[in-house]
Amino acid sequence: MRSTFMGRLAALASTALPARPGGAARHPVSRLRARALAVGLTLAVSALAPSGSAGAADHYRWAALGDSYTAGGFVGNPQPPLGSASRDGCDRTSDAYPGVVERELDEFPPGKPVHLTNVSCGNATIDDITTSRQTPISPVQPPAGGWTAVDPQIQRAHLNDQTDVVTIGVGGNSLPFGGMLLKCLELGATPGKSCREHYTNPPEGEESIQDKLARVQDEYIAMLAKVHEAAPNAKVITVGYPAVLPQESSACNRLALTELSLIKHADIDWLRDDVLQPLNSTIQRVTSFFGDRYVDVYSSSVGHDACQPADTKWVEGICGTAADYWPAKLAGTLLNCAPINKRVTLVHPNAAGYANTAAHVERAIRIALLDS
Repeated sequence: MRSTFMGRLAALASTALPARPGGAARHPVSRLRARALAVGLTLAVSALAPSGSAGAADHYRWAALGDSYTAGGFVGNPQPPLGSASRDGCDRTSDAYPGVVERELDEFPPGKPVHLTNVSCGNATIDDITTSRQTPISPVQPPAGGWTAVDPQIQRAHLNDQTDVVTIGVGGNSLPFGGMLLKCLELGATPGKSCREHYTNPPEGEESIQDKLARVQDEYIAMLAKVHEAAPNAKVITVGYPAVLPQESSACNRLALTELSLIKHADIDWLRDDVLQPLNSTIQRVTSFFGDRYVDVYSSSVGHDACQPADTKWVEGICGTAADYWPAKLAGTLLNCAPINKRVTLVHPNAAGYANTAAHVERAIRIALLDS
């Protein structure tokens, strides 16, 4: 059995990465409709399930792992609160999707209460989930000498054979997507320079985008294998990334820091088609191989990207609206959002974006628990 499994791993690792993913975008999902379905599933399983089972735990155990798109950063109240001795520099917040889903599950429990352990951390890579000790980089009230390194997330979450559900939202920092975005911003201010050319035919010491995606696939395979080993009875749910970039790059105003600023339109199209969508496809493909559930938040978020009006976007731009505790300047760079009364948001979800992700993740968790 083990040799067969390892053979399938090898086969997946050797799978060629598609140049461009297919599939048409679906219309945004109604939050109310998703909520009604989730509650309906809960009522159905409560009616069908036996009134009690010998030795059953009195609650479900859910572990949330991931990067800043899971942690929250600047949306909601910091967790732990500002000033708490237990703050770790990971920038988890109350209104990121784990917190939103937790409140929904508290209000409508799926048969019994769900206990959340959220150890997501801003700037986390795939390796930080299972292997590496991460040194957080939160700009919010860092201690003298900087933040202390934290253990891999599967250790901090105490995954074991009693864990029922694990959600994972990670992968972008392993490219790294944020670093590529900043490089595209830099090259956008230089005539004749192309971010696409930089990563397609890279200079010495830089990986090509195809090499980056191939490496991410290998790292994701290793990560999921270790998660399953640590939590052998858990239902594992992976969460993709939303549509942070518009379907038509011409929608972006290159003078607007609240959008994607100086990034060239051609590079925006390239980042969408050759970076972000293939990243999601990689996560989905590896997830499916392991028999796990993939949560697609991209399709429902099309049309709510960083270049949309403030009341439509689900992702803030380079500068955007954030809680008062979040900085307006990016340390070590010239980026300063203070003159336009904004804060450094670097293309991350806002509260509406997290609400959309929460609707999909909540439904996936409820379905997973039906099978537990």
